[in-house]
Amino acid sequence: MKTNITYISIIAIHAVLGMLIYLSEIIAKVYFFAALFYFIYQVVIAPNHRKTLEVLKACAYFVGIEVFMRTTKGSVSYEASKYLVILFTLIGMFYKGASGKAYPYFLYLMFLVPSIFVASTTLSFDANFRTNIAFVLSGPSCLGFAALFCYDKQVTSQQLQRVLLFMLLPLIAHATYNFFYTPDLKDIISNTASNTKASGGFGANQVATVFGLGMFILTVRFFMKSPNLGLKLLNIGLFGMLTFRALVTFSRGGVIAAIIAILAFLIIYYGYVSVKKRVELIQLLGLFCFGVFAVWLYTSTQTSGMLDKRYANKDSLGREKADISTGRTDLFIEEIDGFINNPIFGIGSSRAKDQRIEDSGQGVISHNEVSRTLAEHGIFGVFILIILIFKPLYYRAQNRNNVFFYAFLCLWFATINHSGMRIAMPAFIYALALLNVKNDKRPIHRKQLKEQAV
Repeated sequence: MKTNITYISIIAIHAVLGMLIYLSEIIAKVYFFAALFYFIYQVVIAPNHRKTLEVLKACAYFVGIEVFMRTTKGSVSYEASKYLVILFTLIGMFYKGASGKAYPYFLYLMFLVPSIFVASTTLSFDANFRTNIAFVLSGPSCLGFAALFCYDKQVTSQQLQRVLLFMLLPLIAHATYNFFYTPDLKDIISNTASNTKASGGFGANQVATVFGLGMFILTVRFFMKSPNLGLKLLNIGLFGMLTFRALVTFSRGGVIAAIIAILAFLIIYYGYVSVKKRVELIQLLGLFCFGVFAVWLYTSTQTSGMLDKRYANKDSLGREKADISTGRTDLFIEEIDGFINNPIFGIGSSRAKDQRIEDSGQGVISHNEVSRTLAEHGIFGVFILIILIFKPLYYRAQNRNNVFFYAFLCLWFATINHSGMRIAMPAFIYALALLNVKNDKRPIHRKQLKEQAV
């Protein structure tokens, strides 16, 4: 009962925080630094057996807060969350070390280096070398350090649930902020293009991506952490709130990635539970699907039917759009051509974006991490992708306890194929798939012997 009250309280606190930041964005900076000092303190003072959990909670919180801080300009730099995940995982490795079996991720980090030297000769004179390299490699580096730390680290399933909760909390504040930022959608949605105003004034792709993460986490909580009707209604309500905010961005990638991860989780979870639990799961699934349908219907009404046209790949007049990928296919083909023409060392970090500036005057950033990796790293990019895909699958063959493994991997892969690694989320989610999750021990209840009458 106490746990439920605490959960409701921290959700309410973060909702209020989102409202206060809308009223005064200076609070966002106070929020960021307060969170930073709090988590550094918690990691440092934590006893050795809790270090891993505290590091994971710190990383999770800054993954959840990243896009919100970019929106409100609350963090010290645009890439702050990626660097903080690297910092916390380095602190974690200082205290807890890294598994010797994680060496492929050390090689992965080494394979990123040659592209820097190539970029020093291929980037145009006008390009800011340090900024461009940092922007492109901060995401992959974040993944490498997070994977090194997480690989085979033991956590209980309850601890992993807490890590997911710490990612969710800032998203509640972020969604609340967006509700205040755009209270009436009908005035701002007039076509089927991605909508910055409906995204809180920031990039729709990144906002939809993190709200998609929130959709996944709340689905998990609805099915696994809602022991009573009140919590079920609360979690499905929060799910509806984040789904609504994700949908109205009109950026489809984050929503579709969330759906893929949710399906992966439900399929695996169904196989994990007992036959009796499966009956309850199917009943909950009916309520969940009804909630999804209700949110879609409400959002469609609020957007005057534009939502339906967006997901049907039609414009505001109902005409079929020629390219469902909104230009991403052309970028993908360009980068594959770059790999074919430079198969050994690649074209160098950030050269793909730099080349587009030279050709068209627009520095369009790659949305696909797979094609960008191949183009900019060449044969080393092939090795990188082999490690990223096959190492976790090899680990899974030996350790099948993580019920979220396939969901995490699906969320990572879907995200890097529509949004690249612009944010820290896919890097950290990938690393969570490498944890050694142990089932919580059930308390042993012993019947007390009745005292004999004297």
